[in-house]
Amino acid sequence: MKRALAMALGLLGAWWGVSALALVPEFMLPSPAEVALAGWQNGAYLAQNALVTGSEILLGLLCGTALGAGAALVIAASGTLQRWLMPLLVVSQAVPVFALAPLMVLWLGFGLASKVALAVLVIFFPVTANFLDGLRRTEPGWLDLAATMGARPWRVLLGLRLPAALPALASGVRVAAAVAPIGAVLGEWVGASSGLGYVMLNANARIETALMFAALLVLGVMSVTLYVAVDRGLRAALRWSPGG
Repeated sequence: MKRALAMALGLLGAWWGVSALALVPEFMLPSPAEVALAGWQNGAYLAQNALVTGSEILLGLLCGTALGAGAALVIAASGTLQRWLMPLLVVSQAVPVFALAPLMVLWLGFGLASKVALAVLVIFFPVTANFLDGLRRTEPGWLDLAATMGARPWRVLLGLRLPAALPALASGVRVAAAVAPIGAVLGEWVGASSGLGYVMLNANARIETALMFAALLVLGVMSVTLYVAVDRGLRAALRWSPGG
């Protein structure tokens, strides 16, 4: 925590120095004081839109994690499904999310659904890949013992492989928490009537750079807070595991 605070203060000092020395035009990089003033004057406006973006991020994180974990379990349960679905998952990641954003807005509208769908698209693969890797790396001795005892495949999957793969799932969820804001804000940039991405886009069009930076800082604080909360929650839930 101390190192993070020191780094934040160092970056703030460097920002202040660059703006004070007028090394960058003011319309491109406003001073921290101007950004703080814009944030104060537009506090209610930023809070209202932060609530919208936060809802999109949280719903996307929950839905993406659930879908990714479910897909990994289904793939791990059947070799046939794995051969069919894995190439499909890889191909889905070959198409940039930015290219899909206009389609999501066209199909699902300018509201919450398109933003949540984009967040799910960003989150889905990291969760699936990490969890599936954990399911595949179950201790072979445990699997041999289960086979010796005549355990059915679904009992082995749910009672042995699933608990052993929880640390890998936790790693995937951490990545998901870090990238979830990308999908939500990207959707707001393509088409929205509210949200921090919408605020930044409009502020940029009106050359209100201080307001744009204020919205960006609010988004950054939200994203870091979400990651820290998810990380600490997972560590508490998986304290029994060295990889938790």
